[in-house]
Amino acid sequence: RGWKERHMLFRCVSRRSRGRNYEAEQQRCRCEASPVEFGEYHPLKPIMVTDTKTRRGARKGSTSSSSSSSSSVPPSDPLSSMLDGTDPLSMFAAASGSESHATSHSSSLGRKKREKEEEAVGPDFEPWSSKRGEILSRFTTTEKLSINLFMGSEKGKAPSPGTSAVSEKVRTRLEELDDLEEGSQRELLNLSQQDYANRIEELNQSLKEAWSSDQKVKALKIVIQCSKLLSDTSVIQFYPSKFVLITDILDTFGRLVFDRIWTMCSDPRPLPDNFTVEDVNDTAKETCLNWFFKIASIRELLPRLYVEAAILKCNRFLTKSGIQETLPRLTAMIRGIGDPLVAAYARAYLCRIGMEVAPQLKDNLNRNFFDLLGTFRQISGETVRNQLVLQRVEPPEYLTLYSPAINWILQCIAYRAPEPLLTEMMERCKTLGNNALLLNSVMRAFRPEFVAARATDFIGMIKDCDESGFPKHLLFGSLGRSLACADPPESERLTILNEAWKVITKVRSPQDYINCAEVWVEFTCRHFTKREVNTVLADMIKHMTPDRAFEDAYPQLQSVIQKILTYFHDFSVLFSMERFLPFLDMFQKDSVRVEVCKSIMEVFIKHQVELTRDPVILNAMLHICKTMHDSVNALTLEDEKRSLSLLIIGFIRVVSFGRDFEQQLSFCVEARATFCNLEPVLVQLIHTVNQLAMETRRVMRGSHSRKTAAFVRACAAYSFITVPSLSSIFSRLNLYLLSAQVALANQCLSQADAFLKAAVGVLPEVPRSISVEGKLRSSESFLLDFINNFLATLLVVPDHPEHGVLYLVRGLLNMVQDYTWEDSSDAKVRVYISALPLLAAMSQESFLYSIPEVDSNETLYGGDPKFLSEINKLCETLIGQILDHLKALSRDDSARRQSALAFSLFAVLLAHGELRNNKLSQLAVNLWNLSHKHGHCETSMSVRTLESIKHQAQQPDTAHLSDTVQRLALQSRT
Repeated sequence: RGWKERHMLFRCVSRRSRGRNYEAEQQRCRCEASPVEFGEYHPLKPIMVTDTKTRRGARKGSTSSSSSSSSSVPPSDPLSSMLDGTDPLSMFAAASGSESHATSHSSSLGRKKREKEEEAVGPDFEPWSSKRGEILSRFTTTEKLSINLFMGSEKGKAPSPGTSAVSEKVRTRLEELDDLEEGSQRELLNLSQQDYANRIEELNQSLKEAWSSDQKVKALKIVIQCSKLLSDTSVIQFYPSKFVLITDILDTFGRLVFDRIWTMCSDPRPLPDNFTVEDVNDTAKETCLNWFFKIASIRELLPRLYVEAAILKCNRFLTKSGIQETLPRLTAMIRGIGDPLVAAYARAYLCRIGMEVAPQLKDNLNRNFFDLLGTFRQISGETVRNQLVLQRVEPPEYLTLYSPAINWILQCIAYRAPEPLLTEMMERCKTLGNNALLLNSVMRAFRPEFVAARATDFIGMIKDCDESGFPKHLLFGSLGRSLACADPPESERLTILNEAWKVITKVRSPQDYINCAEVWVEFTCRHFTKREVNTVLADMIKHMTPDRAFEDAYPQLQSVIQKILTYFHDFSVLFSMERFLPFLDMFQKDSVRVEVCKSIMEVFIKHQVELTRDPVILNAMLHICKTMHDSVNALTLEDEKRSLSLLIIGFIRVVSFGRDFEQQLSFCVEARATFCNLEPVLVQLIHTVNQLAMETRRVMRGSHSRKTAAFVRACAAYSFITVPSLSSIFSRLNLYLLSAQVALANQCLSQADAFLKAAVGVLPEVPRSISVEGKLRSSESFLLDFINNFLATLLVVPDHPEHGVLYLVRGLLNMVQDYTWEDSSDAKVRVYISALPLLAAMSQESFLYSIPEVDSNETLYGGDPKFLSEINKLCETLIGQILDHLKALSRDDSARRQSALAFSLFAVLLAHGELRNNKLSQLAVNLWNLSHKHGHCETSMSVRTLESIKHQAQQPDTAHLSDTVQRLALQSRT
């Protein structure tokens, strides 16, 4: 049939849509319940899998080449296989790594063995690696540093004739070491702290490169020269950090030597985990002895001590008691070091190595500690005093340099030690006149439970300490850290707090004060009420406000806030503290202030489960949220805006004034003015007001109708004013539609009409592309979704008496007609097709859905022929536009698009058209044939459609479809 004939055909059959009985159709569409006999089946029960395996090498066609086996093991899951390394990528990596397996096998064995030995001390032992970063960041300097290296020549020496092999080895070893110690000098001067660290790291890399290139003597030279640097205390305040950097190199060397000897013992089979000396071959023993002989030949005490300690674990390859015999000897060697600071760190390194290789040998740890106590007299001696004067270092600062070493030694001693040992240590402190440095380390080393139980005794010892050498506030800081982890006796808690704060509040330096006070805040929050916490906050404000000292203590002040939030989750109590908000005012730096406000909001959202109207909470939270909002500017990132918006929205959602709806609306008005720069917050406020309008109608139904209607109109006015301020056009469209639906539900017809007309007026502004998650995407799909929702709403919207029949539908379709669509887009025609079901629903005697107490067009027109005639005319116009577009697609060789549109129109006619009319039935058949003409219609969809039509044809009121379905044929693709 030609296109003109199809136009005439539709004019004849479009006079009315098929009558619908929605209730009967719904009953027919219900799923039929049928009994299911599960038997032994259950979806969670393991599946019996029959696995057929084919033997490799069997001849093709052999009947015995396969075997079957059944098991109750579930089939392998490709995701879970990743966990056991059998996924394709892991298998590929394993296959590709098999070539280098021979070279890496021994090193991996050594690594596994080393990890198991290090685990001997248990996970509750804080490793040295966790202290490394703290030491490097704490002990810094602005002084210029230097590195003196004496690197020997690489020339080989010819053996002298007539000497034996053994004597030649000894002579060569000594010559190498002489060459090492008397070689060329390399001096690096005027290095900054970072440059120094970089140079040490370069030496570490040089050590590894020399080792990998089989230059073992060169590697030893590097280690010896680096060890010598530990005798230099010219920049004494940097010494702890230097110790960390140099011992990294020593640790690397120790691992390389141990792994090499381990490798020599692992051929042809690896050593067991608990190997003995008998498992070590002679070659490995000789190599191990050679290393110890070379190290024993080092002339200077300090490098000889450090390097031997680095390879202490290698004694396991030589004798059963090698480590046990060597540790006391090395401990005695340290007594020959004159500088007490250098000796203290040498003992710390020896204790660290001892804990790694033989943690059970506690006697050596105690011996090192007692020797350390014996050096305390040197600390106050004339030599040290002269050195401090020369370097302009104060005694308290000098004493803190010992802290990492003493803390580590005591940590090793206190590890899993019985409680009486703490009592013994306290007695030794008293014997030494309550040495503050030692007392501080004792409190930090032992378990917090032990210290907390003796908190009152420690306070008495702290009072008796001499404050000139080590400030008492540092001692109280260490005690406070223990009390933050363990509880002292309840009867002593107030006394402990008072005694501690008497000392803390007298600290003059703001930085020292806040460092100590910040520690005790947790103890205060943990055991006392808001009264005591408020007093502590007031004292902090008093100390930190003069000269704006708080500007240098933001991290500590933030920590105070975090600790308070950890223990105070009732924000009515928190904000009733008089000094809490003034304390927040000390955060003057914008970025810090916002971070603090965000942390408060996160805790509030997490713990404020119940709705609140508490004015104290609301005023404080509004102030905090306003602080976050006011930080937004043109440079603020979208992610930051989104984060702030979510926090503010979380606050808005917990605000409720119960049935005081006017107060709730006033709050929303204030919030709109406060948070006008954050669009997601405005969107949430509009949603909140719409919910408020619906809740008002539900609660006040049947009472104070005039007052309720006035309030709902006020809510509508709020939304009508706020929506235009949104920049996102689809947010505006969706909120206009939502607000219209809420107005309809509350019988505010004029307000609903205004919202819908405003939405239609905004549609021409929709751009062709919008930004979605930072990427430009076509807006067409979003626009079509909105229009479909809009059309669904129009079914229940009554016509305005002054604007004619279907004026909103016509206005929407006119907008669609005038909108500038993409050249290759079918969106406009799809809107026309979507409008046909709406018009068909409007022609029914009873609408599919309605709004209580709202008279829709079904009531206003009551099936008036003029109204139905207008619907038919509009349908005729739309069908004409659709058929014209289909004709244009046939000229443009757009067969796939033509097929999709023809099938969509066919589906609409099938669902809503009166197919008893032969001509309308013929149009449907023609559209079916057109959609299948070029083979672009999906076969499965066509088959399901035919099955659905056949099923409908079996129903009494749609039996006429049996004739139509016989004329619908499936065409194969060409």
